[in-house]
Amino acid sequence: MLPVFINLAATHQPCDVIDAFCGYNPNRAKIGPGIFADWCMTLQSENSVKGRTTGHSGSSRALATLASDARVVADFVAQHGPVLVLTGAGISTASGIPEYRDIDGNWKHAKPVQYKDFIESAEVYQRYWARSAVGWKTMGRARPNAGHYALAELEQRGHVSHLITQNVDRLHAQAQHQNVVDLHGNLSTASCLSCSNTLARESLQQEMEAQNPNWFASVPQTTTEQKPDGDAWIAARATKHFLPPRCPTCGGKLKPDVVFFGEGIPQRIISAALRAQEQAGALLVVGSSLIVFSGFRIVRDFCARQLPVIIINQGKTRADDLPVRKIVHDANELLPLTASLTQ
Repeated sequence: MLPVFINLAATHQPCDVIDAFCGYNPNRAKIGPGIFADWCMTLQSENSVKGRTTGHSGSSRALATLASDARVVADFVAQHGPVLVLTGAGISTASGIPEYRDIDGNWKHAKPVQYKDFIESAEVYQRYWARSAVGWKTMGRARPNAGHYALAELEQRGHVSHLITQNVDRLHAQAQHQNVVDLHGNLSTASCLSCSNTLARESLQQEMEAQNPNWFASVPQTTTEQKPDGDAWIAARATKHFLPPRCPTCGGKLKPDVVFFGEGIPQRIISAALRAQEQAGALLVVGSSLIVFSGFRIVRDFCARQLPVIIINQGKTRADDLPVRKIVHDANELLPLTASLTQ
């Protein structure tokens, strides 16, 4: 990797970028050589193959902006830390999990199932579990990306006190992040709505496949789109033939241990989130449009207390009019460099 940085230095890249990545220990953060370094190599290779020099100035500006933004965040966590981190779907897209909204905050998919419909409608219950049964393969294979590991590294160095996530994928936990509040629950378990019996989602998946062998054999032909939160779009005619799971103890309906749209957040989770807010003197938001009020409320609280807030997001957010600093960048490029600069 060293020749890459030497060549970049020749194109007048910021020295702190080069020094940071030469000093970064990828084994410690478990992100391999780093997507930033890979990106540098790709840019260098493309310019070399195409035999042009005009691309270097654009690459230089992009790298300089990345370095500058990373330095802002690194200084922020060093000066105000340990900070509270709030993450949304944007941090998990690099792990293959789609986000709900586009950069303008509009829905990219059909709106998710509502809690009231899930518990009251047998048809909605059947459709949800049919789509979840197919989508689980993507969710089950998802692994933490460079952004997840960088935040865990910042926590290990004492720059992050707690992390509140709106995501239900548990990728922060897989990245060995310790103090995590799953604001909307997580998909690793499901519970009975009648007797509260809890089952591991993976074992439930095996049970659904065993109960629907012919259905699983044919359904891939009708699946057209992977959706957020382990869901998948399936033709309506296919979901009608799916046998949804039931509680093995009492036969009741099973619900994944996540907060559905239209459902209240459990008090124990609210209390944990409030404690995390009270203990931090600054907030770093990563990959969230903050359209959902549970996340926006946290930002609003920090602003009301006149505490500093940085938002890293590539699109519009609900908090753009609040007194926050916004950085428009891919968190999975920015955060690893930020972690390097805080060593």
